[in-house]
Amino acid sequence: MYDGRFDSSGKCMSGLTDAGTLVRLAYQGLANLGVDADEVLRRSGLDPQQLYQTNLRTQFSAQPRFWKAAVELSGDPCIGLHLGEKMPVYKGQILEYLFLSSATFGDGLRRVINYQRLISDALHGQLSEQPRPCLTSYFSDHQYATSHLAEAMVLGLIKSFQAVTDGAFSAEQIVFNHAPNTDISEYQRIFQCDVQFNAKSFQLYFAPEILHYRSLSAVPELLNLHMKAADQHLALLRQQDFIRHVRGHIAALLESGDVTLERVADRLEITPRNLRHQLNTTNTSFQRLLNDLRRSLARRLLSRTDEEISEIVYLTGFSEPSTFYRAFKRWEGITPIEYRKRAKTRNP
Repeated sequence: MYDGRFDSSGKCMSGLTDAGTLVRLAYQGLANLGVDADEVLRRSGLDPQQLYQTNLRTQFSAQPRFWKAAVELSGDPCIGLHLGEKMPVYKGQILEYLFLSSATFGDGLRRVINYQRLISDALHGQLSEQPRPCLTSYFSDHQYATSHLAEAMVLGLIKSFQAVTDGAFSAEQIVFNHAPNTDISEYQRIFQCDVQFNAKSFQLYFAPEILHYRSLSAVPELLNLHMKAADQHLALLRQQDFIRHVRGHIAALLESGDVTLERVADRLEITPRNLRHQLNTTNTSFQRLLNDLRRSLARRLLSRTDEEISEIVYLTGFSEPSTFYRAFKRWEGITPIEYRKRAKTRNP
């Protein structure tokens, strides 16, 4: 499910991302099944120690690695379905609060759909109310989406809907756009409804009266507060998108040795002043992003390759070896040669 490439604040470097809450729920589901959850995470590129990192977002592109590892370590070809069965309910998050501060379940569902990116960039759910209520196209057709993910997420959705309706929600029919991973009777046992496969798109049908259900825990007077919090979360994700784009352009210019704020601004088609301002609003700067990228690249090249130091100087965008040596010593407290020796000692 997840890739370990993060910056110092836990923000993902590239591509579509998932909320850290998802990996934590999946981790607990694996543990409840008796599967080595730590090893599953390691095989998919995530250090288990990062699991509760603040603002954690994980790369959607690592989904296939996660599920491949989960199948291998569990020996279960239907691991997504069974993991979803054992996952805890998605609770205590801003989307649950939006449900519980909405007048009805239907109001909450329509509202939450506008904020589904807080769960994952790959979700694109829509609510169709005629001829009967149905969630459609909930999962991206992205190449990294897997049948195991779909099954686990649908179970997670149903559990969440049940939690915010005091158990009143139930699925009437579920239609997947993939082939079954086990006997259909197992799906019917877990979902307690008709389950079909190999459709053009995902569909989750439920009774129309549930749209009008008001939870016993509803606190509508808190709606504005929760909406504001959700908007702030979305704004943070947009800032992370911007930082990712800037980092990408810096990386593309590194080898040229001419990485300037002006050149990056030109590639982004904004003014240097605008770029500087937007970076300031995210509590960073162009020089900090440049230094962080150079540092991580230098460490990776020194520890994982046999590239000559002179070539690493070039690849990290420094004009002179002496400048590179001074910068690296400032970053790590040791010279590049000493760093490489220590890295090879740790990983012979």
